[in-house]
Amino acid sequence: MSTITMPHWIDGEEYVEEGVEVLTIDNPATGEIVGGVAEASTELLDRAIASARKAQAVWGRTSLAKRTRVMFNFRQLLIERQDELADIIVREGGKTRGDALGEIARGLEIVEFACGIQNALKGEHTIEAATGVDVHTIRQAVGVVGAIVPFNFPMMVPMWMHPMALATGNAVILKPATPVPTVSLTVAKLYQEAGLPDGLFQVVAGDKQVVTHMLNHPGIDAISFVGSTPVAKIVAAGCAATGKRYQALGGANNHAIVMPDANLDFAAQHIVSGAFGAAGQRCMALPVVVAVGEAHDPLIERVKARAEALKVGPGSDPANELGPVISSKSRERIISWINDAEAKGANVVLDGRTFRPEVDGTDGGYWVGPTIVDNVPLETQLYCEEVFGPVLVVVKADSYEEAIEIVNSGAFGNGSAIFTENGETARRFQLDVQAGMVGINVPIPVPVGYYSFGGWKNSLIGDHKIHGQEGVNFYTRTKVITTRWAGGGSHGKIGLDFVASHSR
Repeated sequence: MSTITMPHWIDGEEYVEEGVEVLTIDNPATGEIVGGVAEASTELLDRAIASARKAQAVWGRTSLAKRTRVMFNFRQLLIERQDELADIIVREGGKTRGDALGEIARGLEIVEFACGIQNALKGEHTIEAATGVDVHTIRQAVGVVGAIVPFNFPMMVPMWMHPMALATGNAVILKPATPVPTVSLTVAKLYQEAGLPDGLFQVVAGDKQVVTHMLNHPGIDAISFVGSTPVAKIVAAGCAATGKRYQALGGANNHAIVMPDANLDFAAQHIVSGAFGAAGQRCMALPVVVAVGEAHDPLIERVKARAEALKVGPGSDPANELGPVISSKSRERIISWINDAEAKGANVVLDGRTFRPEVDGTDGGYWVGPTIVDNVPLETQLYCEEVFGPVLVVVKADSYEEAIEIVNSGAFGNGSAIFTENGETARRFQLDVQAGMVGINVPIPVPVGYYSFGGWKNSLIGDHKIHGQEGVNFYTRTKVITTRWAGGGSHGKIGLDFVASHSR
């Protein structure tokens, strides 16, 4: 089939750069090349940054009423065009249609929060802090924000960033993930249709060269990043060296404890959703279950039965529940980790390594069927690392104390869950567990848009979480303004010491 190289979006227009490397875009369900994305030159990124800085100088002083009007318009366009957006996500990301529509819906939560950004931007005011002296605070935009995002949620994760950044008065330069860039271009056009001035939202595609230039460029004031932990650490170090503010959200390897008193049918149903939804390619996926005591055997039986019943196939069929992984490289890595764990004594209860859907044209796709691996040694990569595939690892513990020790011994702390009917155990867990997001009988505890998202340990580099009020804090800087007017009130004697200068 014919393919098209995705243009960049610079200053309100598509821009195709000549003489640069073009990276291919695959359909993961078929392995077929469906497009290309050009690696932006540093000169093109310089142009985008210059345009963004010029536009932001005006936008940062634009009224909140006008900014939020754009957000309301953008929200409506997202709703009207969600089928078109979902089609792009399915084609380039290999998602099922339900998952593609689901990530658009979750991204809309952040847009809706941005529509009411006025409340989050209110400052404080103190009258007569000293005689005749008033003090108040204001929030102002940081400036130009570089947004660097992963492949697994090409709509939702960028929408954790750009609606918040734009509503608070910033400009955004988005670098989409190379395998799934096209939906970002569509979003840029929707912003333009919504009335956003040109230059405030730009899409510059590429790979490491673009990221490095963003980190080094003095015209970018802040970086929002979601991706792997090693790259998050590079982003943090690069921003620290150049004085940029940064959000750097890294990887995860989330655990759920299942207690013997849990409703095992309920737990199994939700564990299957958490482990295999989006083909396991979520930073809030549930790849590890710690089964306590008598819960182990009946839980395995129930999870296996539900996983075997999943409809696996291309997202072009709305009935399918699980699609392919993103690339052949990802598939090979997942299978090698399963092989390694099995060689070291693990038991493959449900094996998806050789799975292929019975659908014409999918032989070249990047398929891994739902897989359950029991008794996994804790030193294996399958247990220690983020598998990012449709694989559920099961380990056994004899007690809650042993289970929580296993959970907390890992390097990551993004999210964690417990399944139990005992309120005392649940309350103890939420205090004991070393994770930033906690679920009680909830397998994927992703906060709603008006709370903030972020983990602990190697899942969050630095302190800045994303969206909610913490997102507002990241995209703005505060000023404290102390005011006194010479024409009013008693000023007292002014001395040279620090206290006297405030006329207390």
